[in-house]
Amino acid sequence: MKFISKLKNIHFLSLMGTGGMSLLTFLFTAILYRSLSIKEIGIWFFFQALLSFLDTFRQGFLTTAFVKFYAGASEQKGQEVIGSTWYIAALITMFLLAINIPLLFFSHFSTDESLAFFIKYYAINLLCSLPMVVAMCIAQGGLRFDTLLYIRMSQVLLLITLLVTLNILHLNSLQNLMMANIAATLLTSLLTLFMGWSGISYFFRKQKDCIREIFDFGKYTVGTSISSSLFGVTDTFVINFMLGPSSLAIYNLGKRLMEVVEIPLRSFVATAMPSLSKAYNSGNKKEVIEIMKKYIGTITICLFPVLVVAYIAAGLAMSIIGGGQYNNTPAGDTAINIFRIFTTFALLYPADRFMSVALDAIHRPQINFMKVIVMLVVNLSADFLGVYLLGNVYGIVIGTFFPTITAIGISYYYINKDFKKFSLVNSYLSGYRELARFVTMGLKQAKNLR
Repeated sequence: MKFISKLKNIHFLSLMGTGGMSLLTFLFTAILYRSLSIKEIGIWFFFQALLSFLDTFRQGFLTTAFVKFYAGASEQKGQEVIGSTWYIAALITMFLLAINIPLLFFSHFSTDESLAFFIKYYAINLLCSLPMVVAMCIAQGGLRFDTLLYIRMSQVLLLITLLVTLNILHLNSLQNLMMANIAATLLTSLLTLFMGWSGISYFFRKQKDCIREIFDFGKYTVGTSISSSLFGVTDTFVINFMLGPSSLAIYNLGKRLMEVVEIPLRSFVATAMPSLSKAYNSGNKKEVIEIMKKYIGTITICLFPVLVVAYIAAGLAMSIIGGGQYNNTPAGDTAINIFRIFTTFALLYPADRFMSVALDAIHRPQINFMKVIVMLVVNLSADFLGVYLLGNVYGIVIGTFFPTITAIGISYYYINKDFKKFSLVNSYLSGYRELARFVTMGLKQAKNLR
């Protein structure tokens, strides 16, 4: 029973959610690369990258702010936060729709297939996902990572089922894949409404003060949320418009393997924000820093052996995802090399992510916003310089190192200057001590069971 109860903790459920999602995404990608041409796959990834980036303005604006004001709130306050979040989410959605709809009349003038495809289908995807986005905010704010798991996996499972059906019926095409994506998103949103997860019944509980509170906080925290996707979308734009959709498909094949890093990062970032916010709200600066250091150190140390294995097995993983048609081909070899370059500096990612979350938790979201702007300039400069010098996707991959270093430097400086001094090196030692304590406890429990 103790073992079962441990499996129900928020860290495990969050890890299961992101891990399960990533495994399903792997499966979807493997089927996708066997269903469409490499050019069509490039167009699809361009659409998904831009859709994810623009939707980050909605999710990023809401998620962290929602957790901040919902966690630990009274029942009445919680309902006001949900209603106010629905109101802001609807306004952001209508604003983005108002921008996109006029572009539909000019999409056929676009000479770029990827851009025209995005303009055509962006609005309907945005609208269909609205209830699902709010439901995920509520699930995370209430630490209901089981509900979050159901929502995320429902959408991907539906999409995979529809894609497999299209393949069986020999109807696989880019247009039909988009119809399947819209259907999966809409059905998942309807599920959240039917199950009561979306909280739409509290829409009229919104309050002006609460809306202003969430808005004022969210306008800065959106910077943290877009920090990971912003650079991906700039990379996508540079590759698509300078090297073509086929190069984008190869780049994404290599980058897809980086899910071995993103799985633990996304899951633990989701649990870090409530813990850090609780410590900050209680006025315990030392605890805030200790929590942050443990996350940085523990995740970094745990990632190291995973990355070593992933580096060695990159060829096998690529053949599983991309299929045999990429084995021993220039495209396949490039994808493997892209992944291996990424792994060489992936150990820096935990420090970047968890210091960014800590800045939000200690009410310094404006620093994250400023940091993202600086990172964007650095990333774009590195992308263009990389493509100019090397003339291929390797220039993009190598260029991603520089904004990561920039982010770590800015976050480290401001946390030490404005909040409390700490050592990044000591963070790794703190992570080591935490892991050692965990292993020691596990050994003692195993010994007692004998």
